[in-house]
Amino acid sequence: MKKNIVTILFAVLVALSATGQTNTDYPTFLNKHLVADHRCFLPAPPDTASKAFEADTEAYRESKKLRNTSRGLLAVEDADISIDRTMKVMSDITGTELERTKCPNLFILIEKVMNDGYLSGSEAKKYYKRTRPFVYFNEPTSIPSEEESHRKTYSYPSSHSAMAWAATLVMTELFPECQNDLLHWGYEAGQSRVIAGYHYQSDVDAARLAASAVVARLHAEKDFRRSMKKAEKEIRRIRK
Repeated sequence: MKKNIVTILFAVLVALSATGQTNTDYPTFLNKHLVADHRCFLPAPPDTASKAFEADTEAYRESKKLRNTSRGLLAVEDADISIDRTMKVMSDITGTELERTKCPNLFILIEKVMNDGYLSGSEAKKYYKRTRPFVYFNEPTSIPSEEESHRKTYSYPSSHSAMAWAATLVMTELFPECQNDLLHWGYEAGQSRVIAGYHYQSDVDAARLAASAVVARLHAEKDFRRSMKKAEKEIRRIRK
């Protein structure tokens, strides 16, 4: 039931993005007018007649082979991009009990950062309107319950990957001693979208670039810097 709710909420975000609307239920530090214009730094997705698309197709085919493995099961779990699941993963990585009641400011910070990560590629999605691989190849994914909600939404760049990568970068600032494991998780969360069949490799690569750009922009925002300081205080307190 929880995963279905997460799926519905994510689908609402995608639908609102596609229509150019905003949803105040998803707090952010930025708005779409403060996010860098994707046309200045993101390449266009590969044309279907290009060698790059052949590489995307090969990566898609190879990743499908992992679906019936433990890595494939993880890809299904990674589809849950909710703040609660993300912070549970972060707790495991950092060895710290990151609970909402113990560090509410950290939860607020990371949730906003993830939503900004989503914004980082939302305009590019509307601009390029790239068809998702499972739709293009008319094949099932490893997460059939989400196929209908994603069928008419776009592939480039990957919103899940951008949200995970944005969270990863900020958590790396807060827990620098855990950078290797955090970055590994952020990277693999993106790869999970390829394995599951919802994105091409180039979608995920572009998402990491877009998320990196938006996190760099966040540091110019006073509200973000204040939130970072509040989160740092909470972390020091709970790690004593």
